[in-house]
Order: sequence, then C-alpha cells, then structure tokens
Amino acid sequence: MSLHDQVARVTDRIAERSRDSRSRYLDLMRRAAAEGPRRAHLSCSNQAHAYAAMGPDQATLATTPAPNIGIVTAYNDMLSAHQPFERFPDLIRQAARRVGATAQVAGGVPAMCDGVTQGQTGMELSLFSRDVIALSAGVALSHNTFDAALYLGVCDKIVPGLVIAAATFGYIPGVFLPAGPMTSGLPNDEKARVRQQFAAGQVDRAALMAAEMASYHGPGTCTFYGTANTNQMLMEFMGLHLPGASFVNPGTPLREALTIAGTERAAAITALGNDFTPVCDVLDERAFVNGIVGLMATGGSTNLVLHLPAMARAAGVLLELQDFHDLSQVTPLLAKVYPNGLADVNHFHAAGGLGYTIGQLLEAGLLHPDTMTVAGKGLERYTHEPKLTEAGQNTGLNTGLTWTPGARDSQNTRILRPVSDPFDATGGLRQLDGNLGTGVIKTSAVAPERHVIQAPARIFDTQDAVKEAFKAGEFTTDTVVVVRFQGPQANGMPELHALTPVLAVLQDRGLKVALVTDGRMSGASGKVPAAIHISPEAAAGGPLARLRDGDIIRLDATTGLIEAQVPDLDDRAPATPDLTGNGNGVGRELFAMFRANVGPAATGAAVVV
Repeated sequence: MSLHDQVARVTDRIAERSRDSRSRYLDLMRRAAAEGPRRAHLSCSNQAHAYAAMGPDQATLATTPAPNIGIVTAYNDMLSAHQPFERFPDLIRQAARRVGATAQVAGGVPAMCDGVTQGQTGMELSLFSRDVIALSAGVALSHNTFDAALYLGVCDKIVPGLVIAAATFGYIPGVFLPAGPMTSGLPNDEKARVRQQFAAGQVDRAALMAAEMASYHGPGTCTFYGTANTNQMLMEFMGLHLPGASFVNPGTPLREALTIAGTERAAAITALGNDFTPVCDVLDERAFVNGIVGLMATGGSTNLVLHLPAMARAAGVLLELQDFHDLSQVTPLLAKVYPNGLADVNHFHAAGGLGYTIGQLLEAGLLHPDTMTVAGKGLERYTHEPKLTEAGQNTGLNTGLTWTPGARDSQNTRILRPVSDPFDATGGLRQLDGNLGTGVIKTSAVAPERHVIQAPARIFDTQDAVKEAFKAGEFTTDTVVVVRFQGPQANGMPELHALTPVLAVLQDRGLKVALVTDGRMSGASGKVPAAIHISPEAAAGGPLARLRDGDIIRLDATTGLIEAQVPDLDDRAPATPDLTGNGNGVGRELFAMFRANVGPAATGAAVVV
C-alpha cells in the first residue's frame, strides 16, 4: 500500500519546516560519530577511574575494543512500573558478557509517580521532572565511555526525558527496555465508579482505599491506557523498543528474555560492528509521524501532545499542533482501552496488541514502512511478536526467543478493530482555536452528544476551589468550569485529574459540563469534555485571565472552536492573582528557574530544548 497522501503531506511539511534545525543536528551527530569509539579519547587515568569497580570486567574494559554499554536507569521501588528495574543491571551485565561486551550503570534519573502526587503540591514539579531527567541522563552519559546506551524507564515524564537525552547523544545507539504492565486487578471502570461514589459521599474512605489497593496491586505499569502505557506504544511505533516488548508482564521468562535480547542488540549495533544504528538515524521526521499516528489510532494520552514536540526538537525535528490535528483526521481509532473503553492493556495485548495495530496501519498506508529501528530497517518487523521455545523457558536465557508473525485478525473486536471497521473514522484528538487561545481536546472517550458544550463559565484559580464549590453544592446548572493559572509559568502545569470524579458526578446528574484550563489532564481522564493546554496561559496574560463568571463559553469539538461569546474580552484587564505561594514547599523553591524560562504549552512546555 502506498503512503496515504495526508501522511505524506504532513511529513513533507515537517521536513521542510525542520530543514535547517535537522541539518545542524545531523551534522553535529555525524561529527561526533566520526570521532570513533568513546573510550579511545580517555587518558589512562580517566579509564582507570571508570573501570575501578568493575571486577571481572576490568580487563575487558582496559585491554579490548569490546562494546561498553551504558545503563541509564530510572529505578526506584516507589513506582510499581519501575520496581522491576532493580534486577535489570545484573541481568544486562551477564547478557553483555555472553556476547563479549561490558555494561555499566552510567547513572540514575529521578522518576516521579503522578499517581502519588495527583492533586498534591508535588504535582507542580512533575512536568519539569522531564527536563531534569534529560539533564540527569546527560550527566550520566557525559563520561564518554559508552558505545551504546540502554534506557530503563516507563512512566509519564521518564520516557520523554530519556528520549530527549538519547537524541542529544544521538551519535551512539540506544535501546529502550520496558518493564511491562502489572497483571490485571480490579477493573478500571469499577475503580472509577468507586471514586465517583466517594466524591458524591456515597461510600467511605475505607471502601475507596480497598478499591484503589485492588487496582494498583503489584509490580508493573498501571493497566489503564494513560501516559505510561502510551509511552510504551510510542517506543514501538518509533522503533526504540524491540518488537512486541511493551506489554509483556514483569517477572516472566519472556520479559527476561526480551531484556537479554535488548542488551545483545545494543552490543550488535555499535560503531564497533557492521550494523551501526545510532539514535539520530532512528529519530527522524518519519518516526515522529509514525508515533503521532499511533497516538491517534490507540486513543493515547494527551500528555504526549506536550512531550512529542519536546522530544522531536532534541532531534532537530519541529512539530506543531496542526500536525497532530491533520494526522488525527485521517487516522481511524482502532483501540478501546480504559478510559476509552472497559479493557485494560493486558486485554489489548491479548487481542492482538501493537503488532496487529501496526500491521493494520501499514496496510492502510498510514505509517512510514521504511523507518530505521533498533531491530533493523523497516517497521514491518514490528508486526511480529516475540515467543519463547521450551528451551528458552527452561534456561531463562533468550536462546529460545524468536519472533513470529503476529495476529492477522483481532482476537476481540470489542477492544481492537481493523482499519476497515474502526471505532471511529478519526483519531481521538483535536486542535482547538478561538478567542481563548489554542489548545487540544481528547474526544475518544467523550460521548458524541457532549462534543459541543455551550454554558456560562465559573472561574477558578485553583483545583481545590473547584472541589470546595462542589462540596458546597454550588453547581446546579450547566457549567463550563474554567481553571486558570495552571500553566507551566504559573505553577509547572500540574495534571488536574483529581477533578475528574467531581466533574463526572455533575455530568451523571444530567448537567452539561466541560473543563477549560491552561493546565493538563491525565491520560486516565476521559468522559468529561476538557479543553486543555490552552495557550497562551493566563499567567502570561492569555485570554483566560480576562474571563469572568457568567461569560458564555462555547466548546465545539466537532469544529475545533473554543470561544468566549463576549464582545469586550480583549478590552478587559487581565486578572493578576498572587502566585508567590507557588514557589514554596515540597521542593518548589528549586524550580523557580524552570517556571521563569519554560516555553509555551503549544511547543512542548520545555526548558532544556
């Protein structure tokens, strides 16, 4: 199948827009790669410091040209998704030795759990942690002793931060190793039901706690299709994972075999061999277009509308919101995974998963088939799935690991459908424009009758104020809830997912409700229409700062309109709330420089790129 005209046009537009920046980037990468193996430039003293603690690997490091792999790990045991990484370095070192290579933990990066900080002050550091992760990975790799890197990360800001670093060090290969999702627990829709009951005062905190613990119950990624699992999808669509690696559960022989195989592949694609595949050759404009198409086809997290432009910029590729919008218009929605449906990612994987989805999109001409990946040339190999033979299962090694053609038919059409019979003809994301600025809305979980909301506004400057108004019974009519001063300059652009149960209760009472904000919503948010990432933000004097209670706002996801129907909006003086409190407590003092220098949401809300 030839490439779809719209996909080709958007790709060409991105390439033309990025011509100068991409050329400069590639020139830097080629010159760095031409310097040859990293360790060759270190003095004997430099090398002795680097190898002093390496025990049995010291001689190999000091006397042979064997590939040395740097491990950048986001391990901690507070994140269930990252807890399995505790064992990975030992496994990687053993696997490297078996193929004549060495591996060292180059450094660790911070890894926040948005589930822990949701609705808390710490969430104001979350988005900025992406930039800190990129910086931390840069420090780790700056020792210049590595011929390839393995990146261990899964969750919300961690993978984007690691990709920014991998692109910056794009003259060496990089393979991303996931840990996999936890096994299915309490169904996500049941968890959401209990949350709404608690918000409405129908159940007590003990019932809420029991439901949450039954949902988040073991090692691995949370099973809903939020930002963490959207990240994993992207790494396959963009060719930074091995095929089929994303959604294999932790602690299984297949997961271990994939980690070993990823290590072996990293050793095989260094400049010391015959299959040199630096990250700069993987992350081109075609890879990012494939990632955006994957985001639309699977109904992925809105957070990636922020992350992808920042990731791309690190590789010299310039993305705009219009690119997301135009690709969404021609990409059918093929998956229904919570919050867009009842299934979790384990059910999605069992139904055919990413291999089936990629195969369908390739056949429809909606993906670039000729991209470079860490597994080799061409995306077709990502329609295959990894399997262990009996020998591999018995040894725990990847000697029995093979890739076989994946499912050609969906195993459950309530979860995963072909391009010929999608859940929706277009992707679940739409750009919004109007006199309130530019933003996005995710519609894949919103009922069609709620795609257009027109109602008086209630203006709030904090999400806590919304909750207090709800508890006081102040929402009795159709309302557009505006939560402003939540952008990156104001307070780091926290997710406002904690408002979802409140707004869902109002909606279930029969009210027409929408959210408009310059903040973010979680990838777990869904059925309440939400215009998010409004830019310019209120703290920068954006139009949200001029709104007043009672202004009629029209949110139209069908036409892409976000508008205040008031004649004097531009003539009003913007509100100027006291934001000094946003700079104190739970580490916020340390991030004043980030708030002062962050870019707008429309270009990724980034500091370091």
